[in-house]
Amino acid sequence: MSQERRTLRNAFGFEDVALVPGNVTINPDQTDISFPLGEMCFDVPILASAMDAVVDVDFAIAMSKAGGLAVLNLEGLQTRYEDPDACLEEIAAASDKEVTPVMQKIYSEPIKDNLVGKRIEDIKKAGATAAVSITPALTKRLYPIAQEAGMDVLVVQSTVTSARHISKSERGLIFAELREWVSVPIIVGNCVTYSATRALMESGITAVLVGIGPGAACTSRQVLGVGVPQATATIDCAAARDDYFRDTGRYVPIITDGGIRAGGDLCKSFACGADAVMLGSVFVQTAEAPGRGNHWGMATPHAGLPRGVRVKVPQNSTLQQTLFGPATVTDGTQNLVGALRTSMGMCGAKDLQEFRQIEMVIAPSMRTEGKQLQMAQGKA
Repeated sequence: MSQERRTLRNAFGFEDVALVPGNVTINPDQTDISFPLGEMCFDVPILASAMDAVVDVDFAIAMSKAGGLAVLNLEGLQTRYEDPDACLEEIAAASDKEVTPVMQKIYSEPIKDNLVGKRIEDIKKAGATAAVSITPALTKRLYPIAQEAGMDVLVVQSTVTSARHISKSERGLIFAELREWVSVPIIVGNCVTYSATRALMESGITAVLVGIGPGAACTSRQVLGVGVPQATATIDCAAARDDYFRDTGRYVPIITDGGIRAGGDLCKSFACGADAVMLGSVFVQTAEAPGRGNHWGMATPHAGLPRGVRVKVPQNSTLQQTLFGPATVTDGTQNLVGALRTSMGMCGAKDLQEFRQIEMVIAPSMRTEGKQLQMAQGKA
């Protein structure tokens, strides 16, 4: 009895591809990088990850004033403790061997409904945009509290999220119903395939998060073996967005989430098809981030199967420097907006839609070609 042979296709990460400059160039300051989300529009197409080391109330306010969007984790330290600073200090002080059990203990504290509303209200009082993240399992419980407190954007997020989920629950979370209950934009993720993206879009949600496992602190690929390199994932999900728009006339943005270490990766994300990007570890380097130079993923303190590690990064920047410069380092982690505009200008793209049409090549040696001196001195 014959059996069909399994075949594999090539998949590429950001380090495997490069952007080809255009035949016409444009002044960087003449490029348009705005990001529409529902009826909202952001000057900076960058979101800050819903991680406790990245976003607290103060960071969310600062990011909103800078023109971007920061997402607050409603299942994190900010909603478990009235004053989470002591917990953040304890995580920062723990040894590598102790840190996961320490976090598991800290995160065992129950979520306080009153803190869910309070954090959102504090963001809104400052005149900032309040975006919040909830896992699918707790969405029905927490979204009414968040809605009453005035949330502006709801992110429903887990490692892998699908429009169709099989479970023991008689009636789980159905995104088409959630769309009827919630009037604000709904971002759902994460996914990495054409079919999963298309199904989520057909449920009526506003935007889709793309990326499974590429984050600096995430170990899902190591623990579970699940994921797709981000360049390929973004291209595939962007194809679903474009086909869905052609078929329905409704445009659903995709947001590349994870694996973006510097300006070059960010630029490649948009060229692969992203409408916006979500960053974590890059923002931990800022003085405004609450992580004290430490970064961990949302699944790191999981009680049964932790999928993440605490990573340390130097707090050597400010939010202003990271987004707009002037850069004082040469590793591409500062002036991300300037890098994006400059790359678009070199490629002759006046807006992000045109940037998605530029030529890309497979170039696995892009970062090391001709860089022997930098490599020998540990600078590449």
